[in-house]
Amino acid sequence: MITITLKDGSVKEYPVLVTPAQVARDISHKLARNAVAARVNGELIDLNRPLQDDVTLEILTFDDEDGQRVYRHSTAHILAQAVQRLFPGTKLGIGPAIENGFYYDFDLKQTFTPEDLAAIEEEMKKIIEADYPFEREEMTREEAIKFFSDRGEVYKVELINELSEDTPLSIYRQGEFVDLCAGPHVPSTGYIKAVKLLSVAGAYWRGDEKNRMLQRIYGTSFPKKSQLDEHLTRLEEARKRDHRKLGAQLGLFSIMEEGPGFPFFHPKGMILRNELEKFWREEHIKRGYQEIKTPIILNRDLWERSGHWEHYKENMYFTEIDDRDYAIKPMNCPGAILIYKTEQHSYRDFPLRLAELGLVHRHERSGVLHGLMRVRAFTQDDAHIFMLPTQITSEIKGVIDLVDYFYKIFGFDYHVELSTRPEKSMGSDEIWDRAIAALKKALEEKNMNYVINEGDGAFYGPKIDFHLRDSLGRTWQCGTIQLDFLMPEKFDLTYIGEDGQKHRPVMIHRVVFGSMERFMAILTEHYGGAFPTWLAPVQVKLLPIADRHQSYAFELKERMQQRGIRVEVDDRNEKIGYKIREAQLQKIPYMLIVGDKEVENETVAVRKRTEGDLGAVPVGRFIADIEAEIEAKS
Repeated sequence: MITITLKDGSVKEYPVLVTPAQVARDISHKLARNAVAARVNGELIDLNRPLQDDVTLEILTFDDEDGQRVYRHSTAHILAQAVQRLFPGTKLGIGPAIENGFYYDFDLKQTFTPEDLAAIEEEMKKIIEADYPFEREEMTREEAIKFFSDRGEVYKVELINELSEDTPLSIYRQGEFVDLCAGPHVPSTGYIKAVKLLSVAGAYWRGDEKNRMLQRIYGTSFPKKSQLDEHLTRLEEARKRDHRKLGAQLGLFSIMEEGPGFPFFHPKGMILRNELEKFWREEHIKRGYQEIKTPIILNRDLWERSGHWEHYKENMYFTEIDDRDYAIKPMNCPGAILIYKTEQHSYRDFPLRLAELGLVHRHERSGVLHGLMRVRAFTQDDAHIFMLPTQITSEIKGVIDLVDYFYKIFGFDYHVELSTRPEKSMGSDEIWDRAIAALKKALEEKNMNYVINEGDGAFYGPKIDFHLRDSLGRTWQCGTIQLDFLMPEKFDLTYIGEDGQKHRPVMIHRVVFGSMERFMAILTEHYGGAFPTWLAPVQVKLLPIADRHQSYAFELKERMQQRGIRVEVDDRNEKIGYKIREAQLQKIPYMLIVGDKEVENETVAVRKRTEGDLGAVPVGRFIADIEAEIEAKS
């Protein structure tokens, strides 16, 4: 007999070689019906894998994040089987689960068409209906290389050759199809209920532009058709809100062939950006931050000292000046540190909060560039806080309060993750343990729920990440708080303590927006381009009904501009209905229609973007109301 400890803490005895599937049936028929995989002693395994020792066991369903990954990775195998059935000779790349779906990379000469995707999806349904079991088989390295070489699967052989000698290898079979895979998978293809192929795109093998371009088919799957339908509706809404489409439609920004990954901001985009920066500056001044500006290009010695040359070099751009190596900054922190070092500091100076809207450049591969979401040049709303060790908790809590205030202004919910030491990092275990403990303490004193994100910290310290949830339920990582004991050491930062001796300060690196460009993209999609009045590039559009009403419209425009309201007049020789539709498409918060009555009574006929016709209002009252709305950032 073996002892199995379940997630709720209960302990049960079972015969040796019992499977998680059998345990699930013993717990409840519903759990057995919904189970997709199991977690045994923290490791994901197949439901039909026999258990031989005492273990802790958790049965996973599609409601679990890991359960979704198993479910969708299994669907990716079904996709690959369907493709090889319909297109014999297709070579397989990789097919992982991703957020809300999966993909598989294929190497074949002909290009997949929309008609091909429809045929592949139908073949997948046949494979699902056949209910082939997913069967795991272990192989030695030599057996696996021969097996996949004989099948001409060159990409699988390459993957095997890159694994260490002692890495256990396994394959999974379903029907005639076999794939190299660590698993786990659902018990059989029939477990997949609702599937949809979404798109096809090019993807370099291993993400390297020097490698062959493969074809990547994206898809998604769910246990219920209603869940799939709901997801497809959200995707359609996301397409309508795509910031690249809205950016062009609303005249916000462009990405041009002359500068891939380097955005061009148009006048209306600059209004939006400047409003965000103005808000950022006002709130930082209130909280005791001092703004700085540091150079974009700094010499190699600095980046070697900071550790970026060793740990971040592949993401940096370089140049040569006066026969010396320089780098374009990928991060702002070394510049802030140099400013700190320009004078001697006392403990009385702390906390010293230096804020910078700093332009940085990072080399991103062309395949991952995406509008303003993923660019090569962007502005981080950075701040670097220098403090006493005794001030760590209070300063982190202060940043948390600031982030919370910002996100509530824009209507975002969020969740928090604590990211720990990555594999590629600097410093001792003791320093990392101290830093992680300090972040945990601040989060717990704020009574914040958080999850641990193992191994995803910066190379110089752990971090707290804030993940926004937008109006479509998508999450975006934006704000970050990084605690750093190492940079002060590497740059020999000091302050004079109460005892008159030199001591080492502690640093916090933090952003709220994250990147101005990315945050603008998120806001554009969150609001669907219909920005709140305080952010809207054009807040009011005046619509004269006829030529004789234009002088009144321009008088109103001047009057509103004097009050800082962003206003335009549509003086084109078009019907009023057309002008209203055009202003609605431009997502203008307020349309003011002026005709004979309005001229005579010194009023405006107000039409609000979200509420329609509000009737005639005295001009003075309208101006007072919109000013109050802008001031409140409602």
